[in-house]
Amino acid sequence: MTQMQWRIWLLACAGKFFEGVVVFMTGLALPLFEYSFSLSTVEKGFLTAATLAGITLGATLLGRLSDRWGRRTIFIIEMVIMLIFLVGLIFANSLLQVVICLFGIGIALGSDYPTAHLILSESIPSQNRGKMVLSAFGFQAFGALCGMLIGVAALSEIATLDAWRWMYASILPFCLIVLIGRITITESPQFLLHQNKTAEAERALSRLLKRTPAYPKSFRLKPRANMSLRKNKIGDLFSRKRRRATVLASIPWFLQDMATYGIGIFTPTVITMMLGQHNSIDNSAAATISADLIAAKGAAMIDVWLLVGFILAVFLTDRLGRMPLLIGGFIGCAIGVALVLWSMSYTGQTQTLLLFGGFILYNIMNNMGPNAQTYLIAGEVFPTHIRGLGAGFAATVAKTGAMLAAFSLPWLLVHWGLAAMLSILIGTSLLGAVISFWCRIETKGIDLDAQQD
Repeated sequence: MTQMQWRIWLLACAGKFFEGVVVFMTGLALPLFEYSFSLSTVEKGFLTAATLAGITLGATLLGRLSDRWGRRTIFIIEMVIMLIFLVGLIFANSLLQVVICLFGIGIALGSDYPTAHLILSESIPSQNRGKMVLSAFGFQAFGALCGMLIGVAALSEIATLDAWRWMYASILPFCLIVLIGRITITESPQFLLHQNKTAEAERALSRLLKRTPAYPKSFRLKPRANMSLRKNKIGDLFSRKRRRATVLASIPWFLQDMATYGIGIFTPTVITMMLGQHNSIDNSAAATISADLIAAKGAAMIDVWLLVGFILAVFLTDRLGRMPLLIGGFIGCAIGVALVLWSMSYTGQTQTLLLFGGFILYNIMNNMGPNAQTYLIAGEVFPTHIRGLGAGFAATVAKTGAMLAAFSLPWLLVHWGLAAMLSILIGTSLLGAVISFWCRIETKGIDLDAQQD
């Protein structure tokens, strides 16, 4: 790998890192928002869904534009959007301002789903592509862990209701550094070639593969006839030739996000109860901060297992392939949730072992399998001229599943109970395995540039 390839990889890692930090830190800051702005249940729902709604829009809108304006251009624009709304969030003084800023940050994070994947996968050799893309995506889990640790530090040292401002402010300098770094990279040679900009593609490829000593010394690319005339239309994703790829890229990701957000709601709560219990009668600011600190510590413990799953994905994806890990991961997730459900039939140590064993198994199998592989597959199963559209569409469908889980799970808990809700999540995981097997397309080691109509 050349210096430019490593730089692109590092900048792609940064985008996923910011997503992990912001999304998980927002969940941690929710009790502080609730106390500061006296939020109703509906207002809490708007605040919780703001980032997810932004991610959904950003993945579709800016992901599609990357097929027209270029991967590098959108890679830069999304970081500018991130900086603007992050500054606004730090100084927000009302619920409306907070929701708008979180929505704007979500647009930037959503755009990074297809764009970072595309610019990375189109710049990395096929034999290393799976490992490098997944290691970049794994920084989402590292960001989640860092977000929790930032929260622990802020709540411990500042211990005021304004601690959330310092949480978000802590990542502002890093966003600026990443913006500057993204300005310095080259455009994807594949994108330029498919725009019939052969000379620019050759210059970009020369920068991308610059080595000392130089080899090869020069590059000559063959122009592709009529590629610049091809437009990306949503209908292309549902043509007979691409329908299977579209289903594989989107539906398993949708089901995975439903289960992930479902489990994610309960894991910190359970760990918080094991570490200590907040007195619900004491609604003071100090009690709110104390309970939030317990939640932060519990979430940090869980996030360690997210990293284990991603590490396994990095080492196994290019060896075993995407499909075995995706299908096997869904089955492992179902078993993990089943253990959590089974634990409800016991008490004491047996319940604790089953409960934690289920959560640990779920987090490892999910991040080794569906969480990692759905992201990877979405950027590999489409040809270059609709790759941004396809990956963006898949991410949009996935985040719709996340929003559906965020809104429906509280209702399911009240009306159907925890056991019924866990049973539904087992079903979504098994359905994900079935659909993945039915639509399976193995992309291990294939040349992305060869995937054309």
